[in-house]
Amino acid sequence: MTTSPVRLRAETAPDQPDVTPALEELYRDFESELLVPLWTEIGDLMPAHPRSHAVPHLWRWQSLRRLAEQAGDLVPVGRGGERRAIALANPSLSGRPFATPTLWAAIQYLMPGEDAPEHRHTQHAFRFVVEGSGVWTVVGGDPVPMNRGDFLPQAGWNWHAHHNATAEPMAWIDGLDIPFQYATEAQFFEFGRDEISDAERTTPEWSRSERLWGHPGLRPLGAPAPTSGSPLLAYKWEFTDRALADQLAMEKEGHAGTVEPGHAAVRYSNPHTGGDVLPTIRAEFHRIARGAETAPVRETGSSVYQVFDGAGTVTVGDRTWSVTRGDLFVVPSWVPFSARSEAGTSDSDSGALDLFRFSDAPVFEALHLDRKDSTR
Repeated sequence: MTTSPVRLRAETAPDQPDVTPALEELYRDFESELLVPLWTEIGDLMPAHPRSHAVPHLWRWQSLRRLAEQAGDLVPVGRGGERRAIALANPSLSGRPFATPTLWAAIQYLMPGEDAPEHRHTQHAFRFVVEGSGVWTVVGGDPVPMNRGDFLPQAGWNWHAHHNATAEPMAWIDGLDIPFQYATEAQFFEFGRDEISDAERTTPEWSRSERLWGHPGLRPLGAPAPTSGSPLLAYKWEFTDRALADQLAMEKEGHAGTVEPGHAAVRYSNPHTGGDVLPTIRAEFHRIARGAETAPVRETGSSVYQVFDGAGTVTVGDRTWSVTRGDLFVVPSWVPFSARSEAGTSDSDSGALDLFRFSDAPVFEALHLDRKDSTR
């Protein structure tokens, strides 16, 4: 006889039925028929507010970089491992390689002259570069340069490979919706070519996607129909930096533009639709002027932050950390987050605390489950 995975326990507790032999027998019958009464589970299934399975956690960039370098010496990047990508594992998610229940974040490392072979998957992805240059990601045959501060989104089911054309290794972070597609059992994966062509192994300063879509406010009339993600494959740092600097400059001049005092922010958007760059991932960049502190905010859905530049203090729930360039941390669903900038000219090119953020907000908005609360 197969043992039932359902285990029910009759307990004397408020709002629970009296414990009697008849109730015990009813529960055994429920177990044998694989039935679970709501009255025994409602506190867990329908809490008063979200209780994330993830917890706040911080990963230090220096440790990640050191371990990625060691992996570069020991782990091949070809078929099998497929990518030399090392995922962040939230300590409360049972050892799974998930930063949050819906988001994957990893450091990827490519040695000089190496190629990461071509593949495609339904998971939506991006790359964000906190340091270095010299790698080109090739998406659908279009070589796209990767440099510090660049954000490179890539919608699912697009062929892509990487090649390092320099004599130096390079690391960056990958973000994907792997946990979300894993939970919804919607993922597909396919191997591509082992090697890209010589034509794709070029090193242009601007990709074809940037030449077509990278002109502010101008939509190419001859462009193909919209796809599931942004047709612009690289959002260059020079434009992000300028937008943030202008917001803070306007604030000093007495004009509106920042989200709160000393806090400039932008969202990467799809130039074809004006919406998020990816169907399941939102990406933003935040700049907090030295001495400024953001209001505590809690939202449904989870986020991963990377410190791009500067230093400061971040508070996630009951955890507070001092952070510096490259550090990554998780903000789980409905856990308050705030940040204070302690950056200066010695540790930040902008003199501010710069934070890259990605979240699962598009999923929650599409399902009308988005909610936000600020205490300021």
